[in-house]
Amino acid sequence: MSEKKKGFWSWLGFGKKEEVKEQVSQEQTIETDSQNLAENAPLIKEEKQKVVEKHETVSEFIEQKLDEAKHFVEEKLDAAEHIIDELEEKIEQSFEEEKEESVAIVDTTHHDSNETLQAVEIADEVATTVKTPEENEAVEETQLEPEQAVEIPEEIAERATETEAVTEETQDEYQEKPANKTGFFNRLIQGLIKTKQNIGSGFLNFFRGKKIDDELFEELEEQLLISDLGMPTTTKIINNLTQHATKQQLKDAELLYQQLKLELADVLKPVAQPLEIDTTKKPYVILMVGVNGVGKTTTIGKLAKKFQDEGKSVMLAAGDTFRAAAVEQLQVWGERNHIPVIAQSSGSDSASVIFDAMQSASARNIDVLIADTAGRLQNKNHLMDELKKIVRVMKKYDETAPHEIMLTLDAGTGQNAISQAKLFNEAVGLTGITLTKLDGTAKGGVIFAIADQFNIPIRFIGVGEKIEDLRPFNSEEFIEALFSHEDVK
Repeated sequence: MSEKKKGFWSWLGFGKKEEVKEQVSQEQTIETDSQNLAENAPLIKEEKQKVVEKHETVSEFIEQKLDEAKHFVEEKLDAAEHIIDELEEKIEQSFEEEKEESVAIVDTTHHDSNETLQAVEIADEVATTVKTPEENEAVEETQLEPEQAVEIPEEIAERATETEAVTEETQDEYQEKPANKTGFFNRLIQGLIKTKQNIGSGFLNFFRGKKIDDELFEELEEQLLISDLGMPTTTKIINNLTQHATKQQLKDAELLYQQLKLELADVLKPVAQPLEIDTTKKPYVILMVGVNGVGKTTTIGKLAKKFQDEGKSVMLAAGDTFRAAAVEQLQVWGERNHIPVIAQSSGSDSASVIFDAMQSASARNIDVLIADTAGRLQNKNHLMDELKKIVRVMKKYDETAPHEIMLTLDAGTGQNAISQAKLFNEAVGLTGITLTKLDGTAKGGVIFAIADQFNIPIRFIGVGEKIEDLRPFNSEEFIEALFSHEDVK
């Protein structure tokens, strides 16, 4: 009976109380879980942040190791390149030594051949005393054999003489003419002969007898580009030429040629600033920078001699600790001119060597300190960073140092010299440029591009191997030599 009642009451809806209680209980459980989740949310967020930071730390660590590995490989490659260069120098030196030994051997052979000739003459005299026809025939056969043997050393001696003559001619190519025969201006004309073929006096035939029109200016533009002036500088010169030329000049090609000379001179005038040593700064520190093979160490030696001849005391710092031959080369310059050289063992820290040199120069009251640095490619960031470090270390001793940061450029590199000047200037801030090897290239026109694009003073130019062939840059003298119609021989 009771079950029926219960079922009856359930049917009326009173049995739902239990279901409501269960629902309330579930909602309370959900609310409790939500509260717990809300309370733990900061902890969960913190743990998540730790995981993210740990991941970022690992990523940074991996990137750092990859950069270190990359720098290590680049350093090893640079080291290998230096080793190859040194091996090539040693091979060339060994070849020259063997060549000299060969000449000496040939001389000895020639001497032996003379003795053989004397022996043949004695044999001839003996042969005349022999009266037997059979013996006479034997003597004649004996005479033929020595004569044939003598011809061989004579030929070798002749070849040796030719070899010596060729060697002397080769040496003459690297030896400049004595100063008493030609002054520097004439040597400058001689040194610019290759460059003059494309620019300067070479333009005279280009202009002569031609009609002045758009085609002529297009040809002129092409010729300037061939001369390594670069597009920006070429465009500027062409525009200035058309704007500044008078109507008469635009009708007469030879007058236009003279106007072109003036336009080129105007490009060089602002950078023709000779290096002046500030005597209030002791030592006056010159930091030499540049890529490999531009003649940087040789330029240092020539500058040291120049300053010494002016009555200044000079010291050299062998900051190129990477290439052992550079230290030796600098020491040779020092010994030759009685100039002290501060150096350390190969592989030493370059900045440390230069810092020690600054201390030593200051203690000895030296007027000029010239610091060499290792040749470095301008696109190697870690090597440029090392150069920045050298400058920072120098400023720790003297905040005004270095007083001159001079870039040495090889004129023969053409437009690559523009890239070198740009990146070295961005790295350390250049205050001067020395342009070497103008005598060996037809790309000397790059001097106009360097002057126009960077406006960095050009301190010196080199037109030969002799010490006096490195001279302060004079723009007027340079233009006159470039446009000179004389070919000094």
